[in-house]
Amino acid sequence: MMNSMSNVEFLKALMTQSFKLVETDVIDQYQVSFVLKQDDVHQALITLKNAGWIQMSYLSAIDWPDENKIELVYILMNWERPVHIQIRTKVDRNDPIMPSIINIYPGAKYYERECYEFFGVKFPGNPDYEKQLILEVWDDMPPLRKDFDPKAYSDKKFTKREYKEDYLVLSEQNNKKEKREERKTRAESLKGGQKI
Repeated sequence: MMNSMSNVEFLKALMTQSFKLVETDVIDQYQVSFVLKQDDVHQALITLKNAGWIQMSYLSAIDWPDENKIELVYILMNWERPVHIQIRTKVDRNDPIMPSIINIYPGAKYYERECYEFFGVKFPGNPDYEKQLILEVWDDMPPLRKDFDPKAYSDKKFTKREYKEDYLVLSEQNNKKEKREERKTRAESLKGGQKI
C-alpha cells in the first residue's frame, strides 16, 4: 500500500490524463472530489473501478434550484489505496435524467431508487428505479427538493386538530426537587432514621 499523498497524486494523474475535469478538489489526504460533465461520468466510474475503486459507498444528490440543477454525487472507496473519491456532475433540474450505473456497480440499484424517490432523478437502465423504496404511497413532489413545503403538504394531507390545554405542566425543577426529597426520606427510613 502506498502512502496517502501518493494515492492522491496517482488519482489526480489518472483522472487528468483520461478526462477533461471541470474541477478537482483535494479535501485531505484521504478524500478527493472530481467534477465532470455528465457524459463523462460512466467512463470515469469504469476507469476508477478498473484502477481498484471497486466499492461504491454511496450515491446521493444535492438540489440547486437557483442554478436549475441537481448535482449527483457518487462516492467510491479503494481498500488498497485508501482514498474516498467523490464523482460529481450536474443534471437539468426540470428533467433530471442520468443513465443507470448498475452495469458498473450493481449495488447502485437501491441508491438510484432512493435518489429518484427523494430528488426525482430518473435512471434509465435500472428497471426498478421508479419502485417506491421508502416513501409508501407518496404522490407529491420529491421531498428533498428545496422548494418542497412540508407544512403545505401536511395541511393538504392531514386533518387539522384542535388541542385544548386541560393539564398543567409542573416546572422541571420543582418536580426534580420533590423526587429528591422523596428519595432522601425513603433512604432515611431504610437506615432506621439515621441522617445520611
